Amino acid sequence: MKTYAVIGLGKFGSQVALDLLQNEEQVIAIDKNEDKLKEFKNICENLFIIDTTDMLSLKEAGINEVDTAIVSIGENIEASILTVMALKEIGVKEIMAKAHSQIHGKILSKIGTDRVIYPERDAANRLVKGITTNPKVELIDITNTMKIIKYKIPSKYANITIEEFSNQTIPNINIIALKRDDEWKNSVNNSLVLCKGDVILLLGNVAQTQKFLLNLA
Repeated sequence: MKTYAVIGLGKFGSQVALDLLQNEEQVIAIDKNEDKLKEFKNICENLFIIDTTDMLSLKEAGINEVDTAIVSIGENIEASILTVMALKEIGVKEIMAKAHSQIHGKILSKIGTDRVIYPERDAANRLVKGITTNPKVELIDITNTMKIIKYKIPSKYANITIEEFSNQTIPNINIIALKRDDEWKNSVNNSLVLCKGDVILLLGNVAQTQKFLLNLA
């Protein structure tokens, strides 16, 4: 099991931390906002409010011992850069950092960030890849955060149950309807066996949508 430090629990950082925890990885979560940490108090044992630009504070929180640190600080570019520099100084093995712009990303790279992440650009690339490599996929926006995926079952997923399909693509996503022989079923049982040509509707948030498309690609 690897150990991760997630620094900054905004939308991106929170999702990263949640995904790591769901994968049963060891996570240290850090944010300057106590309310953000409260959201993790029941699922993460290691929560800290510290100045992440201060090397002593990072060491006291055990960040120097983690395998990977993921810096997802908000709009404070200076704090992001100084945090990466501090992480380098204390000897963190691998550092990933979210960039807000190309210039920010270039600076992060120059100071030794192992991987610079552009969440919006990367998400868009994954979505495009998923759609273009899977013409059977259609995305429908419900809100800014919720999507419906309309997906026509290919031969690859024929003759397996809904549960097996979910496990192979994205567990726990909500399949809300299935169309077979021009008839929609609004109640879908996990034991139902899929047929080639079935059309299913899946309801999920943005992160689930991206994972689903990525797993199809």
